[in-house]
Amino acid sequence: MAAVGLPGKSEDVAAANWSSLTLERPPCVNGTPWILYLLEECVDNVWDYSSVVIGLFSMFCFLLSTLPQVYEAHRNGKVDQAMSFGFLFFLFSGDLANLAGCYFTSQLPIQVVTVVFYIITDVVLISQFFYYKIKNNSSTKSPALKWLCFLWCGAATIFLTALPKLILDDSAASEFFRTSSSKSLEVSGYVCGYLASLFYLASRFPQLYKNFQRQSTEGTSYLLFALSMMGNGTYGLSVIVVLPSLKDSKYNFIIKHLAWLIGSLGVLVLDFFVTMQFIAYRKNNSHKRHTALMALEVEPLLCEEEELSAF
Repeated sequence: MAAVGLPGKSEDVAAANWSSLTLERPPCVNGTPWILYLLEECVDNVWDYSSVVIGLFSMFCFLLSTLPQVYEAHRNGKVDQAMSFGFLFFLFSGDLANLAGCYFTSQLPIQVVTVVFYIITDVVLISQFFYYKIKNNSSTKSPALKWLCFLWCGAATIFLTALPKLILDDSAASEFFRTSSSKSLEVSGYVCGYLASLFYLASRFPQLYKNFQRQSTEGTSYLLFALSMMGNGTYGLSVIVVLPSLKDSKYNFIIKHLAWLIGSLGVLVLDFFVTMQFIAYRKNNSHKRHTALMALEVEPLLCEEEELSAF
């Protein structure tokens, strides 16, 4: 039976689709052609087909999830005040663990490209965080922060420049992994999966604390968490919906996907608490925006009064 091997923020990037590592496969006579071509999976029943379609929708949600936050940070320039650096750090670490899982287990190009896209958006978010941290810092004498920003930009540039070559020029590594035992591949896949899930779970706690500390969610885009909830929810559904098509291997299938299910459903629960914060602090956000608008309206009047008093 085909396993769900689609990438996502808590996806099965390391343990799924082990059949892609074998040289000989049974013919896929009744399989869906586009799925066989795109994902190299033989899908010949409605349960597996539904699982793949739902999994692709999950991947699409994850692809779009960080873009609203990138725009929001550019629009209001308060990302350093609104976002927790711990959230961004653990998110980036989770995507790196996913990339390692894809690379070590020779996953499909669509999976690798998707995880690379996640990493690029993570780099953009972290770069925005450092940029506005320096720009909005009241003290101009902060050389340590500026040096940290310069080092990050340099390291990110080198990493993103070398990443395509690292991914494309992996023939020697692929040959090595083909000659390795399947057991070692499975262990490396599970390690990367549990690490990624752990990082994604850990990412929500700093942001929850940041929102609670500020009593506000201003400066963060709710679409980031809403799309993440949709992605994690549909990913879990894509794994569960395939169970009726399995006969004697349901237990092994669940165990195989347990790490990613824990991460996916765990992050879904934590994002529910983030949603509650957006609802609870909505009045505070409106009050702060109203206060800021009033200050902008009063400021020219104060300047005019100062000019008149000078005569």
